[in-house]
Amino acid sequence: MPAKARPKKNKSAIKKAKQAVKRNLLNKSVRSTIKTIERKVESVITSGNKEEAGKALIEASKVLQKASSKGVIHKNNAARKISQLTKKVNAISKSEAA
Repeated sequence: MPAKARPKKNKSAIKKAKQAVKRNLLNKSVRSTIKTIERKVESVITSGNKEEAGKALIEASKVLQKASSKGVIHKNNAARKISQLTKKVNAISKSEAA
């Protein structure tokens, strides 16, 4: 583990350090929410309920889009996750029809 950084000396550096700590906490919270939402969608997919999976997918899509617009995750990362979840949801609906 790296050594702790020296205390900052000028006002702007002190303020930036405080802002970084706040941003870190907020971003960590959003990333945690994203992971929870993804797990929720996965569990609904395994249950095989098409309607519930669709609702969960819409909710996950909103959370991911918001996180990418705020800069918490990259926009391509959000797009990739939404695409993967959508594929899985569509696959369960096709397997039910067959």
